[in-house]
Amino acid sequence: MKEKLNTYFDQRKDYGAIFIRLLIGFHLIYGVQDNVLSWERMIEFKDFLVSHQFPFPFVCAVVSVYMQLICGLLYIFGAFIRMAALVMITNFLIAILMVHLGDNYPNAFPALAMLFGSLFLLFNGAGKFSIDLSFKNTT
Repeated sequence: MKEKLNTYFDQRKDYGAIFIRLLIGFHLIYGVQDNVLSWERMIEFKDFLVSHQFPFPFVCAVVSVYMQLICGLLYIFGAFIRMAALVMITNFLIAILMVHLGDNYPNAFPALAMLFGSLFLLFNGAGKFSIDLSFKNTT
């Protein structure tokens, strides 16, 4: 029974990435949709970055928000996964170093999940059910 299960899932392991893509993609979009839909919320995010001594906080806020929105959509559709993953790895490394260093684990967990999910996608690629044909694993 164990061998049959292992064989079954080994033959379908390329499907696994879609679960990470959907979760991380949705969370990225969910986390920034208020900033995209409300300029006041964008200004609050800029003020948050000011409080954490980010250089060029307004530029950082807008770039971070729209990159998360775009990369979230790319993750969901499975397009340009590795490029999107590199962008999100950079974004969340900066977030962890500038905001969550010394923070408690529960507060840092969302940023860590985005970072490690993006690392998974960088190494694994989009997997099945993606439109990212250039990086798709066809084995």
